[in-house]
Amino acid sequence: MPTPQNSQLAAVGTILTDDLLAGIRDRAPGFDEANAFPQQDLEVLREAGYLGALAPTAAGGLGWDVSTVVTAQRVLAMHAPATALAVNMHQIWNAVAYILGRQGDDSLDFIHRESAAGEVFAFGISEAGNDAVLFDSDTVAEPQGDGSYRFTGTKIFTSLSPVWTRLGIFGKTPDGGQLVFGFLDRSADGWESDASSWDMLGMRATHSHTTRLQGALVPADRIVRHIPTGPNADPLTFGIFASFLTLVAAVYTGVGDRAVELATQNLVRRTSKVTGQALSQDPVLRYKTGEAALRQLAVDTQLRAVAADIDAGADLGAEWFPRLVANKTTAIRTAKAQADFALEASGGASYHRGNELSRIYRDVMAGVFHPSDDESAHQTLANHLLGPIQDPEA
Repeated sequence: MPTPQNSQLAAVGTILTDDLLAGIRDRAPGFDEANAFPQQDLEVLREAGYLGALAPTAAGGLGWDVSTVVTAQRVLAMHAPATALAVNMHQIWNAVAYILGRQGDDSLDFIHRESAAGEVFAFGISEAGNDAVLFDSDTVAEPQGDGSYRFTGTKIFTSLSPVWTRLGIFGKTPDGGQLVFGFLDRSADGWESDASSWDMLGMRATHSHTTRLQGALVPADRIVRHIPTGPNADPLTFGIFASFLTLVAAVYTGVGDRAVELATQNLVRRTSKVTGQALSQDPVLRYKTGEAALRQLAVDTQLRAVAADIDAGADLGAEWFPRLVANKTTAIRTAKAQADFALEASGGASYHRGNELSRIYRDVMAGVFHPSDDESAHQTLANHLLGPIQDPEA
């Protein structure tokens, strides 16, 4: 199956060692069965320096670029999809800081410094029913007169809920005119994490609890942006979209990599009672294997190209958002198709809940909930080609 560039794999391998990854894979079934947060995984990743992967070496980090972190997240997802998706949210904020830093904006440099020191950043952006995503918010950001804000609202799917120390959030001013972005410290008052309903179909170990903000105070020095409500071209908005969509695509591409790897192993291992040959010799299954390879090669190429464009600061203009949502959508679709193929290739044993492929199948189902969802992605792509829907009365 496709493999990332050797230079990237070499860098990743010095941090995500074979022994570290083997331990993560071994622990994954237990975390899934117990619906438990992968605390041990996080600790070994912290000790390895992985939380500071995108931080400059001068800040105590590894100095990696986005392409290398994409490779690392893909490898991590092959071993434990839920752990990879949870850590992804931390790496997303670091990628946003990396993108802004490359543009000369140092407003998020503290993310790198604190990540390299072991702090954990989480993503408190999603809100139930908010299909405007970053362009509007149901959370109220109340100014306090000294540059600080109190946030009141509900955020859903807050991965890393048991362990984050910094939560990136946003809300809208009472007059509705501005969106305010800031970082909440875990020690602050006025928030709670609701773990009571976290018993999900897949990706359970992420512990993406609902977070209720009840006047949570973010001090002035952690308010990082004021952006007009509605669609905008602010670099922070671009950085969040680019980082989120690309790193989510990386995780699901890694899940697809693993599904195909298991499928091919099982085709070699299983034998036909009729022919006495390995199922890897069956012409129909060989055709389906070829189709799986075509899918994975395509998503591999797309993912690498998008990550390389982010690192290069490519000037793609209006094509950026279509490319980002297409990459994420393709990665999710491909991972689902690879899970289907792997179950078929592996036989009935893979349907047992304790089988790794059963877990992979459940985990890929979570892809439908990550922004941009399928409907939003199609709207973005159609608007790019056809322009926005015209008002018949205009």
